Amino acid sequence: MSNKLAFDFTVDKENKTIVIKREFDAALPLVWDAYTKSEILDRWWGPKPWKARTRSQDFREGGSWHYSMIGPEGEEHWAVLNYITIENQKKFICEDAFADAAGNVNTDLPQARWVVTFTDKGPVTLVESLISFDDLAQLEKVIEMGMGDGLTMAMQNLDELLPLLKK
Repeated sequence: MSNKLAFDFTVDKENKTIVIKREFDAALPLVWDAYTKSEILDRWWGPKPWKARTRSQDFREGGSWHYSMIGPEGEEHWAVLNYITIENQKKFICEDAFADAAGNVNTDLPQARWVVTFTDKGPVTLVESLISFDDLAQLEKVIEMGMGDGLTMAMQNLDELLPLLKK
């Protein structure tokens, strides 16, 4: 990543939120696709050496993305993301939860609401994610689980992938 590209990861315990601001060296349509198409998400979502593998995705309001994170020893951790609102190449809002292989939400683990906005800045695209939790314990749990480092590494994966997608 160029040092000129913005990156900010802020935890606000008072408001039970995480705010991520991240610029990518690519045009808005490509960055939008990277966040919304499973065939691209599977190539960058998650920290190395983990890999995302989509079971199903239906990117529409009321649809979902059901995927697993596959670890280096073959272990699987499932998640489901339910799309609430989609404004093409501008924003999507979703609810994210840990799940099982059948897509059933694990209510013992944290759940979050994501508002992800995309801003066209010419040759770069700014992606801002506001992640909200119902209670402080859930926010603290995902931080303890390594969410900050994991998302940072995933975004570095996207930095490496975008030039290949531009070709």
